[in-house]
Amino acid sequence: MRILVWHVHGGWMDAFVRGPHEYLIPTTPARDGWGLGRGGRNWGTNAVEIAPEDVADAEVDLVVLQRPEELEVARELLGGRDVPVVFVEHNAPRIDVPDSLHPFRDRDDVTIAHVTHWNALMWDCGSTRTTVVEHGVVDPGPLYTGELERFGAVINEPVRRNRVVGTDLLPRFGAVAPVDVFGMGTEKLDGLGHGDLLVGLGDVKPDPMHAALAQRRAYVHANRWTSLGLSLIESMHMAMPVLVLATTDAARTVPAEAGAIGTDVEELVRASRTLLDDPDEARRRGLVAREAVLARHALPRFLADWDELLDDVRSRHRSRTGTATAGAGAAAPQGRSN
Repeated sequence: MRILVWHVHGGWMDAFVRGPHEYLIPTTPARDGWGLGRGGRNWGTNAVEIAPEDVADAEVDLVVLQRPEELEVARELLGGRDVPVVFVEHNAPRIDVPDSLHPFRDRDDVTIAHVTHWNALMWDCGSTRTTVVEHGVVDPGPLYTGELERFGAVINEPVRRNRVVGTDLLPRFGAVAPVDVFGMGTEKLDGLGHGDLLVGLGDVKPDPMHAALAQRRAYVHANRWTSLGLSLIESMHMAMPVLVLATTDAARTVPAEAGAIGTDVEELVRASRTLLDDPDEARRRGLVAREAVLARHALPRFLADWDELLDDVRSRHRSRTGTATAGAGAAAPQGRSN
């Protein structure tokens, strides 16, 4: 299958393009949000950069969208061709929760694929067909050493996003051991006045970032409102113990024995002290984290779920447009009426 998809969320895309399809990725000289292309990622030859103006003449079997505004852009690039569409909902709703109306609510030309069951629960999608394909990541391997008496976190734009990503909570962990924060915009943490409690290490490429994270004693996931952080899932793959706010869908992925999970921040801070003082216990909990995440978020399961969904969406589109069907055996996503 040839799939048109923009490079928007790098971590998710890193897993998605590992499938058996050809992925056409719009690419412009500016390499901006509408033309990032491969973005320097080490992807296979089936991840193909394509100039937007060349999409009209390209064979495209299906479009995978990640931003609502991409729908009209895709139709323009395709020259009005009727191509089946899947919208990936990465985000938990932020407005009028729990009565949040999805921008693609009550549509018969789009299937919405939520990345967590929490998203599916909280968005009102009306009659639009929906399904859930939970995250999968490329396994970096059990890299954990925990040799440094420091904590790690991965947060893009931690100052601008502040309470949403729990930046205001990190100094409480920093009082136990310094928190090293990787991600875009982390250099601005210096301006918050927390001294050495929070250290911004910048936007580091995945492989060296994973190696550096694995040296920290534990991973801190203080996000108040997120779908489910891919960096959290990657840290668990690395056999790293995790300290996690039990918000949105985190409890579905993180067992208590993987480190600590809860909404009592002081309880999590106490657990961080335990992990700092007892490296063997930290290592034991990290192994629990890896076992749990491999059971739910392994890459093969993610790709198999996507293959099933893509086949089903294309089959239904062919039926709707009166052409021959294919892949009729695929399990169907569920429509919702609210």
